[in-house]
Amino acid sequence: MPRPELGSDWYQFGVCTLYPGVVRTSGGIETVIRQGLEALDDADLIIIPGWPDMEATVPTAVTDALLAAYYRGARLVSLCSGVVVLAHTGLLDGRRATTHWRFIETIAERFPAVIFDADVLYVDLGNIQTAAGSAAGIDLCLHIVRQDYGVEIANSIARGLVMPPHREGGQSQFIPQPVPKGYEASRLGSVIEVMQRNLHKELPVKELADEAGMSLRTFQRRFEALTGLPPSVWILHERLHLACRLLEADQSISLEEVALKSGFGTVPTMRHHFRQKMQVSPSQYRKTFSPLPPRSFLPDESFAGTFHA
Repeated sequence: MPRPELGSDWYQFGVCTLYPGVVRTSGGIETVIRQGLEALDDADLIIIPGWPDMEATVPTAVTDALLAAYYRGARLVSLCSGVVVLAHTGLLDGRRATTHWRFIETIAERFPAVIFDADVLYVDLGNIQTAAGSAAGIDLCLHIVRQDYGVEIANSIARGLVMPPHREGGQSQFIPQPVPKGYEASRLGSVIEVMQRNLHKELPVKELADEAGMSLRTFQRRFEALTGLPPSVWILHERLHLACRLLEADQSISLEEVALKSGFGTVPTMRHHFRQKMQVSPSQYRKTFSPLPPRSFLPDESFAGTFHA
């Protein structure tokens, strides 16, 4: 959408395609696209919203146009399966990228030189940026607005979209993990419940293995098969999640109390893990998710565009 209140240098949006005309989307909506690839000649931010077939080859005309734009300084962005198009250009070889977890294995087999990260919501390499699924695409677009126009404007757009200005964590929380045999899952399920109830206590892995009636080695192997993480890493993630919930839910609770209730023991220990895993301090996280002041919106502020041509 045009946003005249943000000045004359706001994004100018356009859509182009290799074959102008009627394009049918995967959702069945038909749209008329009048611009061809020549529209990329003066674009400084090019977003590839998807690619319909993981096995299909990208036409050379498309990759050539993207390479020409990249080498004259344009930013290239892929959302979800659109990473296939960027991978075909060769610009991702030896570099990190992401896409929807459902596609990573298939795409990684085709492009072994690309270092795919299945955990993150998006990867920013400067002039190349890749996002996971649809919602992560919005996260990346807000990140781009934040880079281009600053935090205040990005936060304003996020409020208009009724979403947080920045989401912590990655997409690994949504990836279904392989589950071992039923009886093993059952035995570990009760132990996991004990772990979740006692995150504020010491949780030695040997004692957890004894609780499950397994040797330490067997417990560690089967726990990772069930959850996708070693026990110690799983406990750390759960403690981080609990600390985040406490920081979001009650602004009056002290950091010392959050550290104790979440099992970190001390604020410095909690701060270390927050910075290492989430790239923010507990205080910064609390500030980010503190209640926003009331604000009314004009009708045309209910949605905001974030794209150059």
